[in-house]
Amino acid sequence: MTTFSTSTVRRVLRDRAAGLCLATTVVSGFGSSALWLASGVWVKDITGSDGLAALCVFALWAPTLAGPALGALADRLRRRPLMITTNLFLAALLLPLTTVDSPARLWLLFAVLFLYGAADAVHDAAESALVGAAVDPELLGAFNGLRMTAREGMKLLAPLAGAGLYTVYGGPVVALLDAATFVLAAGLCALLRVRERHPAHPARASHPEAAAGAGIALGVRHVWGHPALRPLVMAAGTTMVLAALNGATVYAVVDRLGRAPAYAGVLYASQGVGSVVIGVAAGPLLARLGGHRFAAAGIALTAVAVAARAVPSAPVALAAGAVAGLGLPCALIAVFTAVQRETPEDLLGRASAAANTLVFAPNVLGLALGAALVETADLRLLLPLYALPLFATAALLAQCPDRASRTAARSPSDANPA
Repeated sequence: MTTFSTSTVRRVLRDRAAGLCLATTVVSGFGSSALWLASGVWVKDITGSDGLAALCVFALWAPTLAGPALGALADRLRRRPLMITTNLFLAALLLPLTTVDSPARLWLLFAVLFLYGAADAVHDAAESALVGAAVDPELLGAFNGLRMTAREGMKLLAPLAGAGLYTVYGGPVVALLDAATFVLAAGLCALLRVRERHPAHPARASHPEAAAGAGIALGVRHVWGHPALRPLVMAAGTTMVLAALNGATVYAVVDRLGRAPAYAGVLYASQGVGSVVIGVAAGPLLARLGGHRFAAAGIALTAVAVAARAVPSAPVALAAGAVAGLGLPCALIAVFTAVQRETPEDLLGRASAAANTLVFAPNVLGLALGAALVETADLRLLLPLYALPLFATAALLAQCPDRASRTAARSPSDANPA
């Protein structure tokens, strides 16, 4: 398995488009993760309010609800120029944060974070569509796994760097760092050499409604109506709700262990290590098991991890974090790889954004409900209750057979370097 994994990773990294997209993820992900932590601390320092600090995460997530409409841009415009423009827009967007120094200017921080989340949704849809059109379909699972590894790796390193910079220099310097990473990411995107077709007219589209600029809702209908995609999306969305419920218990778990709140960072780090490992192994495992069984195995591991957190032991909590890190990304990798494989090129942007919304939007509900439940119920009851539907979801998904692609393949010439 190790040799197989190493060989697959090398094939992905030798692919110019995949390698540059991964480099872009590393660079921009570092700045984004640093700002994500610093923004909450920034608001907390200025206002002293935990609630306002928590709104930073909400502002970043809220645009996910408009994912299908935002993703339509990735089908309306050529994707490489769109990625470059979006990165430069994000770099410019962050500059006004250098003026935030009082409660009266906090509206500017929240406005920037909201626009940041919206632009990031556009960029993700464009990148997913570009990779789906340019990378060998056999490498898509490995690419998405390595992309997950890159993102989780940055979550291990960047928050520490962001916190250090914030402590020494303040929030404006963290914002400037993030802006610089987006300028560098735009430069990496400019190096991509992918021959893209201009957006299709209705008469030439693979589906009459799939032409650029038409049928925003078609992305949702395609994902929800596809026999292979709908079970994956439903399972991943259910998993994310339950993962959010579980995540809301983290400080209660830490308190039960008799540790300081900062110990939550150690638990998150153990989860990040697991995510890095599964990201490297995802390509071979996805090829061997198929999308549904791969996702089901990951959801089952997540269920084990959630149930194990009910044990009041620090070593068990750390192990549970690592197991959750191994399991949780599997459903996400399976979903987005399947979308890239099962969607016509001229619909990829909308379909990717629709899948992103259907999978991640339930987080909002899970976070709100979890925060209420953890205040009223015992962890020994809550955590096993969260684990049971995860086990059921894994069992149901494992029984759904993987279907062969029923969509038209893209023209091989579309992926040729210019």
